[in-house]
Amino acid sequence: MNRQGGEGEKITALKNDVSDYRWSPDSKKLLLVIQDAADTSKTKTTKPIVIDRYQFKQDVQGYWTNRYTHLYLFDIVTKKLDTLTRGNYNESSPVWSPDGSQIVFVSNRTADPDKNRNTDLWQIDAKKGSSVVKQLTTWAGPDNDPKWSPDGKQIAYLRSTAADNFIMYDQSILAVIAKEGGEPKLLTKTLDRPVSNPIWSGDGKTIEVLVTDDRRHYVAQVNAVNGQLTPVAGGDRSFLSLDKNPNGSSVSMMSEPQLPAEVYAIENGTTRRLTKHQDAFVAPLLLASVEGFTSKSKDGTTVSNLLFRPAGAQPNQKLPTIFYIHGGPVAQDEYGFDLSRQMLAANGSAVVAVNYRGSNGRGLAYCKAIYADWGNKEVMDIHGAVDHLIKEGTADPDKLGIGGWSYGGILTDYCIATDTRFKAAVSGAGSALQLSIYGSDQYVLQYENELGVPWKNLDKYLALSYPFLKADRIKTPTLFMVGEKDFNVPAVGSEQMYQALRSQEIPTGLVIYPGQFHGLTTPSYQKDRFDRYAGWFEKYLKGITPVKVNKEIH
Repeated sequence: MNRQGGEGEKITALKNDVSDYRWSPDSKKLLLVIQDAADTSKTKTTKPIVIDRYQFKQDVQGYWTNRYTHLYLFDIVTKKLDTLTRGNYNESSPVWSPDGSQIVFVSNRTADPDKNRNTDLWQIDAKKGSSVVKQLTTWAGPDNDPKWSPDGKQIAYLRSTAADNFIMYDQSILAVIAKEGGEPKLLTKTLDRPVSNPIWSGDGKTIEVLVTDDRRHYVAQVNAVNGQLTPVAGGDRSFLSLDKNPNGSSVSMMSEPQLPAEVYAIENGTTRRLTKHQDAFVAPLLLASVEGFTSKSKDGTTVSNLLFRPAGAQPNQKLPTIFYIHGGPVAQDEYGFDLSRQMLAANGSAVVAVNYRGSNGRGLAYCKAIYADWGNKEVMDIHGAVDHLIKEGTADPDKLGIGGWSYGGILTDYCIATDTRFKAAVSGAGSALQLSIYGSDQYVLQYENELGVPWKNLDKYLALSYPFLKADRIKTPTLFMVGEKDFNVPAVGSEQMYQALRSQEIPTGLVIYPGQFHGLTTPSYQKDRFDRYAGWFEKYLKGITPVKVNKEIH
């Protein structure tokens, strides 16, 4: 499509899925990432899905068969497609060298890639008939996101801290390696914070990155020789992406607590807003204020949190309070626009985000603190935040709610099985009987490396399954919600907990969204989810009978 506008012209007619593409530096070719074709031969009945892999399912993708993803060159003029890579491997994240002669990409070429996360950087000549693929990195953990230096002599990339088979609790390091390979320079090894989105400066002397740090994402500049880090733009806000203008200045998507993401230029350490797409959306809204606070857990750990105080609420006003827990667990809640919590706060409740242990942004030790010990320190941290807000007079102890999705749903189950202080809960895409989840979701590699196999570590699995095995402790009215086709945290996790509470006559409900995966994508279901959130909390925190929502989803 002409960048000045007009209609797009279709240039490929492939039977296979194109998952990524890159323009060549001279704009004459496209580098395509294409998955092997599926068997589409017609039969009277759908063919059986035949599986022989260690990891055999993935959310959205479904059941995994032996289809792989490879690199191809596509000539814009002749429409000819040439194969670059072959074999039983998956290739991703390809980038052209500045002169267009070589391509670096990411691939796991170990004996059984399903059993580890050992991706490396590989190099191949960007021409038809290339057969020699050169391995550049040899780290036993993930190497990802390669970026060529402007002179084509070096490659910046992200490397894991740990070299384990499975790295859930980890953070990425900025590294640089010569185009010929060799020993890399680990530029941010001592930072103890994850970095992302590396972008070279025009002169090749520095690399800009996004740094995840205690409820914030800030932009920093890293010296490409000695690793000296200099913050460029930050504050109580969240920089979400990073790119460079042709003139060398940076551009970022940035979000603030009361403004969704807009595009900003970053010039000499200051930001200049370029777009105003969200102004019409936020103009009529009465948004919650957002303030940071820290709490102490009973073992003395300091935890960083965010409080969403509804519009019009006074600083000393005691409020119904909903603890909305993030998933991951390796993620963080930060000073960016959070529509979910803003909607929950719009009904007059305070809403709290807790960066419990297991979250990133506080260093590797903080992130790894929950290793093989789920539902312990995180629950302690959430209850510590509850105690803090009750003590300071913000949270009404008789009107406490909790909810979350994914690991946030799992922690909701853990919290209501630990204490009866919560008067209402909504557990989304969670699980509680962890023993039964083994083999039904996409995390077999994590289970076997972090917990061991169940037949040798049964006590560990049972200990982590306490919300279900001790469900008779639960007194909290709880609504369970999940996507029908969720392979990330399958529906059985919500179904089991619903059945356990229903059998005890605890007020409960189960909502299954047809055809949905781990993340809901159908707009009506997204709206329905929050209608039900609001109705459940209104009923069990405030005693208000909610307006009926669509009963066809059940």
